Amino acid sequence: MAKRDYYEVLGVQKNADAKELKSAFRKLAMKLHPDKNPDNAEAEQKFKEIGEAYEILKDPQKRAAYDQFGHAGVDMSQGGHPGAGGFSGDFGSSMSDIFEDLFGDFVGGGRGRRQRSDGRERGGDLRYNMDISLDDAFAGKVAQIKVPTSISCDTCSGSGAKAGSGPVTCSTCGGHGKVRATQGFFTIERACHVCQGRGNTIEDPCTDCSGTGRVSKQRTLSVNIPAGVEDGTRIRLAGEGEAGLRGGPAGDLYIFLSIKPHEFFQRDGADLFCRVPISMVTAALGGQIEVPTISGGRTRVKIPEGTQSGKQFRLRSKGMPVLRGNQSGDMYIQAIVETPRNLNRKQTELLKQFEDSSNESTHPESSGFFTRVKEFWDGIGD
Repeated sequence: MAKRDYYEVLGVQKNADAKELKSAFRKLAMKLHPDKNPDNAEAEQKFKEIGEAYEILKDPQKRAAYDQFGHAGVDMSQGGHPGAGGFSGDFGSSMSDIFEDLFGDFVGGGRGRRQRSDGRERGGDLRYNMDISLDDAFAGKVAQIKVPTSISCDTCSGSGAKAGSGPVTCSTCGGHGKVRATQGFFTIERACHVCQGRGNTIEDPCTDCSGTGRVSKQRTLSVNIPAGVEDGTRIRLAGEGEAGLRGGPAGDLYIFLSIKPHEFFQRDGADLFCRVPISMVTAALGGQIEVPTISGGRTRVKIPEGTQSGKQFRLRSKGMPVLRGNQSGDMYIQAIVETPRNLNRKQTELLKQFEDSSNESTHPESSGFFTRVKEFWDGIGD
């Protein structure tokens, strides 16, 4: 029986790119997989057919030979071009490689997660959340933290084996770390269940670490927090994570900073904002106020006559330092005019006298506003 055209088998055009080929094969493979079609000979044959088609078309050289010579160009049994290479007779192995490339852990685990040949494994990364004050973020500091983690076992030097012994080659997988199981024409490769993919086992484990090569312990570390860090800044300490299994390299420690709210200042990047209440008299007549700075000092701010509530004053370079830079942000003072309360009789009389002597020039904004309001109402009445 003549073979079907490979492009027809996958349902793609002859000019399909690698991405389209891969997508078409993925959809068909999911649909026709033997696990979803038990005891279905037709589905099994089609599944084999799409695997053969994808094996040829995904390889640029084989695809070029197929496009030029057809099936004869890639089928050695039909006297095809010897340089093109044919579809491997070990179909199960080929399909395993295809599925590992497409689906990673679906068959035997992704290539990027294989164990080291010596059985050692890298330790896990750790996360530590640290709260610091805005003052510490401004000046920087060296903080001491205690981290519960796993460290290399001193008794066995991280090997996991008792003194005088060592790991031995796993008899189940022969040191490869993987075993293969054949189901019909399909071969599945999995991590060895005896050695967990390491390729070796510990026959005489260390009593202190039970053969893992590491023990749990709380460590005290010094962390350098640079000036200018922001909320959410991540600091990486290489090699300060969990110790690796059986002498493997240690993971990393990631410290995530969270900056606590400040009593006076609100931060926006490198700039600081501070709301400062001022009296009605100071706002009207002008004057000076003294405000704090993030450095712990103080500075004077001149308030001009007639300052309105919400007016901002900029103090250059009084903000936060820029992380790993030589600049600093600015500090903004927002004047909030305070309305007096709990007045005594004399104060009340003085304010009434002031009100009686006021005119449009003393309250230009309110006078202008209510003039426009009156015009608006008059317009509605007309």
